[in-house]
Amino acid sequence: MDKKVVVGVDLGGTTTKLAFVTEEGTILHKWEIATDTSGAGKNILPNIAQSIEERAVTHNITKKQVSSIGIGVPGPVDFESGVVEHCINIGWGKTHVRAYLEERMGVSVFVDNDANIASLGELWKGAGAGTKDLVCMTLGTGIGGGVIVDGKIVHGAKGAGGEIGHVTVIRKGGYVCNCGKTGCLETIASATGIARTAVAYIEKDARESVLKDIDREKKLTAKDVFDAYKQGDALATDIVDEIADHLGAAVANIGNMLNPEKIVIGGGVSAAGDALLQPVTRYFEEYAFSTVRTSTKLALATLGNDAGVVGGAYLAKTYGN
Repeated sequence: MDKKVVVGVDLGGTTTKLAFVTEEGTILHKWEIATDTSGAGKNILPNIAQSIEERAVTHNITKKQVSSIGIGVPGPVDFESGVVEHCINIGWGKTHVRAYLEERMGVSVFVDNDANIASLGELWKGAGAGTKDLVCMTLGTGIGGGVIVDGKIVHGAKGAGGEIGHVTVIRKGGYVCNCGKTGCLETIASATGIARTAVAYIEKDARESVLKDIDREKKLTAKDVFDAYKQGDALATDIVDEIADHLGAAVANIGNMLNPEKIVIGGGVSAAGDALLQPVTRYFEEYAFSTVRTSTKLALATLGNDAGVVGGAYLAKTYGN
């Protein structure tokens, strides 16, 4: 083949996802490699470069065909320089991601936060396709977010724009977040936050519940909570209602500030589907300003694990041309 391709890279703490993508957004080939965090993550970028080179040979993609690379990393990024100040969960201190990969690969490289590139993926080929103003939330172990205005990511003064997980939803008290604050949305509505909230309910509530049986047998998960909710379990219903109340209020506040066309909810927790979306939408409609209530739509993400590589490809395509 002689068609130009871009490379999307989604760097995670355990695995790194990569893909060759056409400039129209079709994934030609995708794969994963382990993220080697040993030695303060010194092997991560060399491994990514080597993997791209090897797969390009395997799939008959020449160096001339690769026009640019877009990579998402799990931490704040100076977009202009492509420098990452720190990424705790992969061991990085200050890392010159763009400079290293451009010198090694000989193509333009663009670096952004992983939640931002997932948002770009949903904007381009996912639930936000056809929109220009979009907010994307990823509910996983933590909560990430990306804010897109007129088709462009809002980075903020120091690359911390869109840190939706650290919106304060409990003003006094609450759990301590990994960021050092208390009361962050992430401590309530992430997968770990939902499980922790469920355990707190179990400890204080005398009602019978399938969740109590599950908790005795294994570590309770957010999926367990939503599965019990779908079965009509009363305790699970109260837990989901509390989660949805906090999440719906946060989503409404984001909507009231930005009035995007869509707010897309993704990440592992979104696999609950309507069991998550319906109660969150109910509280969003309760707390949102009237104009926002009728013009901003809530939706579940559609790209799943491909959002990051598709978004990385979009980043590369958009800024590389």
